[in-house]
Formats: sequence, structure tokens, C-alpha cells
Amino acid sequence: MAVADKYFLNTGYRFQRNIIWAIASIKAAAAKANHELGLLDMDRMEAIVDIAKRLMNGELDDKITVDVFQTGSGTGLNMNVNEVIAMLASEKYGIDIHPNNHVNMSQSSNDVIPSTIRLAVLKAYEESRDDYVYFLDTLKRAVRTFGDVVKPGRTHLRDALPVTLSQELGGYLDAFKRNHKYLEETLYEVKELPLGGTAVGTGFNTHPKYIETVFKYLVDISGYDVKPAEDRFRAIKLVTDVYKVSNALKAIALDLHRLSQDIRLMFSGPFTGFNEIDIPMEIAGSSMMPGKTNPVTVEAVMLATSYIIGLDHSNMMATQLGEFELSMGLPLIGYNIQEMFRILGVSLRKMAENVISMMTPNKDHMMRQAMKSPALVTALVPIIGYDKAAEIGKMIVKGLDLTQALSELGYTEEDIKRLLDVKRMTTPGVYALE
Repeated sequence: MAVADKYFLNTGYRFQRNIIWAIASIKAAAAKANHELGLLDMDRMEAIVDIAKRLMNGELDDKITVDVFQTGSGTGLNMNVNEVIAMLASEKYGIDIHPNNHVNMSQSSNDVIPSTIRLAVLKAYEESRDDYVYFLDTLKRAVRTFGDVVKPGRTHLRDALPVTLSQELGGYLDAFKRNHKYLEETLYEVKELPLGGTAVGTGFNTHPKYIETVFKYLVDISGYDVKPAEDRFRAIKLVTDVYKVSNALKAIALDLHRLSQDIRLMFSGPFTGFNEIDIPMEIAGSSMMPGKTNPVTVEAVMLATSYIIGLDHSNMMATQLGEFELSMGLPLIGYNIQEMFRILGVSLRKMAENVISMMTPNKDHMMRQAMKSPALVTALVPIIGYDKAAEIGKMIVKGLDLTQALSELGYTEEDIKRLLDVKRMTTPGVYALE
């Protein structure tokens, strides 16, 4: 690949394990299909499959050296793999195996690479799925645990009606469940591969039965229920189906970023911030201030989500690259999606292990803060009207005690206790009129 090194960028970015696994799976399946169809002899087929499986297993990753930033069709990656398989197979078996004539038979970079990145997406999801499920299960436990923890609600970062910590976290849980469902739905489209379309989608230079045969072997070798694209021209030149996966990962990252912001604020303090929760930390928060603890994992996750969102924007731009019968951003999209899955998986697991499962609510403090909220006067609106309640609210902000104000309005101690039941305010009802 010395010539390619001259013309591609030399950034040090290399294709990840799943990309190599996917393209090697395709090479093995193609060799088996070509042999079954009488186009490739037994010896060459077995030699190609042997080396391809070594590539699949990660034994030869150091041989795949082309930079991610290369020709947009991914020809550099395809030829790098072809040449490695041909060279090692020829050496091991003592037969002439040509990278194009034999390893690349019935294929083109233009159908192999878009098929590769889609197959690699399926594997990346499978590898990260346990992290997502673990995160969801951890968040579910927190929602069940904190149902009786009352805290002040906030809108515009100003005091609002009380909520429970369970309700706040429950909103995120519902969002993450929906995001996960959306992500899984996008994967159905990605299972359609343009393999067999060769250079432009027509399937020129392939056996009439090649597509059905190569997919039979690819499903068996890869373990994924991939299928021929309903329209190969679409799947070669457009990768919007892959971008939907990127977009789904971005949606998860956005909600994870928002959750992190809220947790960071709840952890702020302990004396000059909200101080609503505590998160045990075993790492020094400051190189100068002894005893200071910081939301280390939360902030690390926020950096990661920012990066994931940026990768999605990169994918959006790369999806638009190309004209006519070619998607030109394939190598970059393939690389980015793998990074997004990997980093998001780590972020979700760390957030679950170090933050959500470890957080301890400062219940008494949260209740006291909820009781101070001027928004509690909302309970009076059905009785005295919005305008009068708003006047009392302004007095409370200036220091008037709400209990005193209610006493002056003629409410008994028992009435006041009922009206200011903040736990009851976290549920539907107009109990002031009861």
C-alpha cells in the first residue's frame, strides 16, 4: 500500500475491529459463492476463506494500514484487504491468488464498502446493547427507589411547584426507552446490503445467481440476518439509512447530556449550590483545595456526549458527499459510527455504575427547600384567584412567611397543613376545593 500512502492522508486514524471483521466476512462469503457457482476453484476458495477468517478473528489487524481519510468510495480499504488476503493465501498455500481476479471476484468497492459499514453497524450495536440495557435497568431502579423524595421543581432555574426525584428521573427514563426503541428500528433498514450490485448497482460481471448465493453464505458466516437491498442503486449511492442510526445515537447523547446537567446541578454545593444529592467520590476533585469533590464521571460523560453529537454532524455532512452512482463519504461514516457506539456504550455504563446507582438524596434538605418555594401559593389559586395569589407570592419572595399569610386569610392550622402538603402537590388534583 506504499503508493496509496503517498496519496491518502497520513493521520493515524485506522479502521476499527468491526469494520475489518465485516469486510473479511464479505470476502469469505464471496469466495464460497463464487466456488459454488463454478467461478473459483476449490483450492483458491479455501485459501481465501482461511485468511479471511483470520482477519475476522483479529489476527491480522496490523495488516490493514490504510488511513480512514482516503478515496471516498473506500477503494483503499477494499484493496488493502484484497492484497493482504491474496499475499498471505498465496504464501501459505503455494498457489497464485490475485487480489482482483480472485479475492475481489464478483465485487467492487462500490458495493463491498457500503455493505461493510452496514454490517459493522449491526455488530457495533450488538456489542453495546448490554451497556444500554444496564443503564436503563439502573435508571428504573432509581425511579422506583426515589418515589417518596420530594424536592423543589424548577422552571427557568426559578422555584416552581414541587416534584419527586422519581418523577424527574422518570421523565429521562421514558426518553431513553423511546430512544432505544428508535435505535433498534433504524437497524432494520441497515440490514439491507447492496452486495452484488458491483460498480454501479447493475450487478454486471456477476453470475445470475450470485446475489442469492453470496447472501446465503454471508448470513451463515456473519451470524446476522442481512438481506439483499430492495434497491441496490439506492443502497450504493445513498446512506441515509445509516445516518438514521447516527441520528438515533445523537438523540441518546442529547438526553444523556441533559440528564448530566441536571445531576451536576443537584450535586452542586454543598453550601453554595443545590446540594440535593450526594455522589461518593474516591478521586480528589482539586489539586489545590483539599477535600473538594467534583462530579468527575458526570463531566466526563458530558465531554463524551459533546463528541458524539459532533460526530453525528460530521456524518450528516459525509452523507451528502457523492454524485450519481456513488456515496463518497463511506470511510468516514463507517469510522464515525463505530466511535459513536463505543463511546456511548462506555458513557452509559459509567453513568449507571458511578452516578445513578450511587446517588444519595439529601431528603430533609430537599423537603425544606420545597417548602420554601413561593410556587406553593399556587394551591390558593382555585380559592382566591390568580391575582391575589400572585400578590401573596411576591410578599413571600420579600420574606413573608406563607403560613402567616394563610393565617391572616383566616385559615386554621389544620387547613394550612392540608394546603401545604407538598407531597400531595406532586399528584393531580385540586384538593384546595375539597
